Amino acid sequence: MTKDGYFGIGIFMPKNETNMGTLWRSAAILGASFIFTIGKRYKKQSTDTNKSWTEIPLYHYTDFEDFFRHLPYSCQLVAVELDEKAVPVEQFRHPERCVYLLGAEDHGLPPTVLAKCHHLVQLPGETSLNVASAGTVVLYDRHLKSALAKQL
Repeated sequence: MTKDGYFGIGIFMPKNETNMGTLWRSAAILGASFIFTIGKRYKKQSTDTNKSWTEIPLYHYTDFEDFFRHLPYSCQLVAVELDEKAVPVEQFRHPERCVYLLGAEDHGLPPTVLAKCHHLVQLPGETSLNVASAGTVVLYDRHLKSALAKQL
């Protein structure tokens, strides 16, 4: 990973709007370039106590196809999902330019979406974390591995 990379993170069909506020806050703190929703618009939340909307933009896509058509050039799509084909986050090498896609905790990401992702990464555990917590863990893992790589 180089310092020239960028990344964004978002939720497919978010179930609970407060999760977006929490994820926005984590994304701003951990260096994301943008966040997004697919299929459900965001309403301002008290969980974004840092007013992260002043630091990084939020994009909204009507459906997955709209989102997929607007992926940045040369950007890899990374699904965060409990899946037998997923790489454990401890072993995952984060792409320089990527977008992390999370599914709502009650239904995850559908197979049609997973089929279009470049990478599948999985967090520890037998059941899913809260979606904002899962996003924070992935972003922290990226942050930590990037910091360690700079020390080498």
